Amino acid sequence: MKIWLNIVGCIAVVLAILGVFLPLLPTTPFLLLASACFARGSDRMHRWLLSNRLFGQYLRNMEEGVDIPLRAKIITLTLLWASLAFSAFKLNSVPLAVLLLAIGIAVTIYLVKILPAKLGRGGKLGADDGPP
Repeated sequence: MKIWLNIVGCIAVVLAILGVFLPLLPTTPFLLLASACFARGSDRMHRWLLSNRLFGQYLRNMEEGVDIPLRAKIITLTLLWASLAFSAFKLNSVPLAVLLLAIGIAVTIYLVKILPAKLGRGGKLGADDGPP
């Protein structure tokens, strides 16, 4: 069973990396899936994922229930809407543009309403935010 968990975890990591560059492929669910699979399938792979330079801090924060920094939310939403606008413009398809708009609205609502922003030093929003 552990081998299957590790295989699914590796596939999820590849999909998460692709999701960084492709606007309709989500990164976070695949990272969480990979982390869950590696936690049950391989301590070594789980430690590698949590110590990864790109995703490690993000995953550790998610597993510990730490909120997303305000700066990271702003960067995320800016990149999301820029990539969705570019994609909608290049597609020249009204139904697909409407779909992209709906996805963008859903993700924005999720980030703004459901995930609270982390307070920085001195109680200021985003005061000690590091890179996303």
